[in-house]
Amino acid sequence: MIPDTLTWTHLTPDTVEQWAALTNLLAEVDGTEEFYSVEDLAEELDEHGFDPERDSWAVWDGPTMVAFGQLRVGLTLDHEGRVRCNLDGGVHPEHRGRGIGRALMDRMEARATELAGERHPGQPAIWRGPGGLEGASARALFLHRGYEVVRYFNLLGRPLSGDIPRVDSDAPLLSPGPEHEEATRLAHNAAFADHWGSAPASPERWRDTWTARSNRMDVSTVAVDPADPTRVLAYVLAAQWVPRELYVNLVGTVPDARGRGLAAAALARTMALAAETGEYDVIELDVDSDSPTGATRLYDRLGFAHKKTWATMQRAAR
Repeated sequence: MIPDTLTWTHLTPDTVEQWAALTNLLAEVDGTEEFYSVEDLAEELDEHGFDPERDSWAVWDGPTMVAFGQLRVGLTLDHEGRVRCNLDGGVHPEHRGRGIGRALMDRMEARATELAGERHPGQPAIWRGPGGLEGASARALFLHRGYEVVRYFNLLGRPLSGDIPRVDSDAPLLSPGPEHEEATRLAHNAAFADHWGSAPASPERWRDTWTARSNRMDVSTVAVDPADPTRVLAYVLAAQWVPRELYVNLVGTVPDARGRGLAAAALARTMALAAETGEYDVIELDVDSDSPTGATRLYDRLGFAHKKTWATMQRAAR
């Protein structure tokens, strides 16, 4: 039973420090290594389509935040015509087993159904959340609530010391600038049209992604069409949340440019640039274990090695 001494509020700019402290504790305890700075989390509160007062929850034991939840509902339908509702959060390890996680899920699921109906009336919705590593308490909670493991993703990484492979490209490779924002969004939507669980990125959500403070555009790469430099054929968008670590947020190639090695060339360029800066020791990325484009083989050739595997949980909305 949930203790009646707990207080329920929402995530706010005034409580980001406590939110970051809990988030980073969970990253250590649960082994996800998903660390965030106060500044990065504060930025999330301003994302387009996210209302912290209605789409987030914070649970307090006195001055200590002991749990949180947050919800994102897609602005566009996925490629199967469904509304994606992404549920996320966590409970302090010393407060688990007291029903807080179940209560958070009750609130998030109810709000997800409400918001999905507002944005996409009459369309089917799915609830989706992170199942963590094997044995994670979050996965057990999802399973208890009727969710299933629908996908596994692998975290891969490699050092940025030693030899960095060079891959030739038949298209110009550039560091993206403001003029590439819309072209890269269009390329991303085309590249992921046949990927599991994806939905077209709206201009508003893409702007949040493109302008995030964590982005490292100086070491990101786009491959542009030699015949039309305004068209992006492939892209590697990199970011940084942890000192000395570069993370690849997105990699993709438009369907009609696949088979030319453009993604490999773009990633090799990003790796070389990152190594040259001297600011990063490692580079990491997550990849769908069942990627339809054979992405895992690409990363193997570039020297990436498996670090851990995490699950995505999903069920039809009620």
